[in-house]
Amino acid sequence: MSVKETDVSTTKNQFVPPEDGKARVKNFMMTLQDEICSSLESLDGSGQTFQEDTWEREEGGGGRSRVIKGGDVFEQGGVNFSEVFGKNLPPSILKQRPEAEGHEFFATGTSMVLHPRNPYIPTVHLNYRYFEAGPVWWFGGGADLTPYYPFAEDAVHFHQTFKASCDRHHQEYYPVFKRWCDEYFYIKHRQENRGIGGIFFDYQDGQGELYRGPDPEGNAGQYSSKLGAIEPRTWEDLFAFVQDCGNAFLPAYTPIAKERRQIEYGERERNFQLYRRGRYVEFNLVYDRGTIFGLQTKGRIESILMSLPPLVRWEYCYHPEPNTPEAELYDTFLKPQDWVNWQTKG
Repeated sequence: MSVKETDVSTTKNQFVPPEDGKARVKNFMMTLQDEICSSLESLDGSGQTFQEDTWEREEGGGGRSRVIKGGDVFEQGGVNFSEVFGKNLPPSILKQRPEAEGHEFFATGTSMVLHPRNPYIPTVHLNYRYFEAGPVWWFGGGADLTPYYPFAEDAVHFHQTFKASCDRHHQEYYPVFKRWCDEYFYIKHRQENRGIGGIFFDYQDGQGELYRGPDPEGNAGQYSSKLGAIEPRTWEDLFAFVQDCGNAFLPAYTPIAKERRQIEYGERERNFQLYRRGRYVEFNLVYDRGTIFGLQTKGRIESILMSLPPLVRWEYCYHPEPNTPEAELYDTFLKPQDWVNWQTKG
C-alpha cells in the first residue's frame, strides 16, 4: 500500500523523526567515516594513515577530524565526523527555515575532500548531514568530482554509480539532484563549474517538491517545478536513501583512482593541477555552505578548513592553449553534461 493510499491518521507519525533517530544517524556517519578511511589507506598503499584529532565544541558537541598527508596517492585529504548541538541557530538556517527559531538544534554529518598527488586523479568531495530543531528536520548532502584532466569514462562511471543509488529510492532523485549539483558547485565570479558534478540535495524532509534551492527559475528548479510535489517520503525512507548514497562513494571513486594513479606526469600537468586547485579554494571560501555553517556555529577552524589543498597557485589571465587536454577540460568538462548517457552520443 502506498503512502497516498494510506489513512493519514495512521501514518502521520512516520513523518517525524523516531526517538532513536539522532543516535542512528550519528552511528551511521561515524561508521561511514571509518569505512572510507580504512579503504583509502589501502588504496594509497604507502603506509601513511589518517591521523585523528578529537575535539569538543564549547557550546555542545564535538567530532573526529582525520587527515592523511604525504601518501603515494593522496597528497592530502581529510574525512571529518561532527556532532554539534546548542540553542543558538546560525543565520543561514533561520533564513531558510524560520520556524526553527527558538528551538535547540542538533546537527551531525560526515564530510570529506581528497586532494590526490597525481594530476590525472580527480579531487573528490563528499558530505552527508542531518539537522533537527523542534518541528524542523532534514537530510542533505551529496558527492561531486573535480578532475584536472578530461576522461569521459571517469565522469560516466561516477554519475552512473550515484544514479543507481538514487534510482533505488526514487526515479526523480537523480534528475533533480544532478541538476542541483551543477547549480550549487558553480563559481559565479568565474562563470564556470567547479568540476563535473555528481549529486547534491538539501532540506529533504519528505514533503513537497524535491528542489529546495535559491533559484527556482534555474534548471533544477524548473525541472522540479514541473514534477510538482512528489509523494510524501518518511524519515526512514530518507535515511535509507542517505545511507545508500554514502555507501556508493567507494565504488564510485576508487576504480578511477586506481586506473589513473600509474599515468606519468610532468611539470606542465602539475602546474595546471595547482592552478585549478585555486578554483577549489575560491569556491570553498566564498560559497560553500558547510564552511559558512561551521564558521557561524563557531566550529573547529582546522576541521572546517581541512578541505583546502596543501599547495595551490594562481596565474594572471590564464587561458589554456587551443586543442589541448586543458582546453578540453574548460570547453566540455566544466560545463554541465548528461554524463549518464554520454556513451550513447554519436
